[in-house]
Amino acid sequence: MVNGAWRRVAKAAGLLDGAGVPAPTIFARMSELATRTGAINLGQGFPDTDGPSAVLEAAVAAIRGGANQYPPGRGIAPLRRAVAEHQRHWYGLDPDPDTEVLVTAGATEALTASIIALTEPGDEVVVLEPIYDSYSAAIEMAGAVRRTVKLEWPEYRLTAEALARAVTDRTRLILLNTPHNPTGRVLDRSELDLVAGAARDHDLIVLADEVYEHLAFAPHQHVPIATLPGMADRTVTISSAGKTFSVTGWKIGWLHARPELVDAITAVKQFLTYVNGSPFQPAVAAGLALPDEQFRAFGEDLRGRSTMLTDGLAAAGFDVRPSDGTYFVIADATPLGYRDGAALCDDLPRLAGVVGVPVQAFAEDPSQPSPLVRFACCKRPDVIAEAAERLAGMRR
Repeated sequence: MVNGAWRRVAKAAGLLDGAGVPAPTIFARMSELATRTGAINLGQGFPDTDGPSAVLEAAVAAIRGGANQYPPGRGIAPLRRAVAEHQRHWYGLDPDPDTEVLVTAGATEALTASIIALTEPGDEVVVLEPIYDSYSAAIEMAGAVRRTVKLEWPEYRLTAEALARAVTDRTRLILLNTPHNPTGRVLDRSELDLVAGAARDHDLIVLADEVYEHLAFAPHQHVPIATLPGMADRTVTISSAGKTFSVTGWKIGWLHARPELVDAITAVKQFLTYVNGSPFQPAVAAGLALPDEQFRAFGEDLRGRSTMLTDGLAAAGFDVRPSDGTYFVIADATPLGYRDGAALCDDLPRLAGVVGVPVQAFAEDPSQPSPLVRFACCKRPDVIAEAAERLAGMRR
């Protein structure tokens, strides 16, 4: 038996089977099932088209121009300046690119390095449930303790009572994800006020995972919690290029926070990846400088695909919650006779030639059945139309 911390981390992320053997993530398992069966993969959230040509060509130019060695530890200056300018332009925030911005290997590294840097063993981290799986693993790596605030289907609203129950005198961080994966909720100002109030009252840091910031669907609007009164100095704002520009494989993320927080996170980050993605960094800087209308077009295009998928799932007999944003739509399989979404996801390739992901995989206790399934809408319209037609075929 191989000993080590991997067992605790895998258990925290729900990745140990009944015999204590490490299992692949639900995303890897369902993607493998799609490949093996030839099903349409609406499980894992990655686009099936490339991002803007200007961004792609900037990466090619950077490779040909020699940007192929280690970049500076905090990221190249043009990208740090671009992140700072992006925050000023869109949200009125004013981070210093030299002391308050850090480039990371995707948002996942930014989150992991932040949790390790800003907690001590035994500190508590409050997270929203359903929980994106890497959060639990990072909390376990840090030796911290996860405290969950459950968002209930179908509204998935954050309540003052649920948040108050989760925050204790051991709480150090609140990990806030909006627009939220997997539910597709965009938290409104009243919900953000609850989080900000708890952070101010208990002297907490908020880790704000905002990777879907430009993929909120009108009339829903993403509001960074760092813009709320008293929150700029107690928020670590995290985002990445992958979702906005449809380049999930590049793994270029960033964060901004007050200098002493960035210093602490950098001290951890340098022993994770050290640096990454040298030729992609100038390309992302170019992407962040794209015209406003192109950013708005990203959200509008995805909203159209989300509506297609929502309509298709409803036609197939699911109860569906229309998404406020993100790559995802949540559907309830109860009307189809399934109380266990995991069982349905195992059956869907045979029944309809489609793959989804059970929402119970995002629960504090993944062993508890739930009829909810997450489907990804970040696919070409023709792929979504074909998936909808296949799903509708289950009722014939």
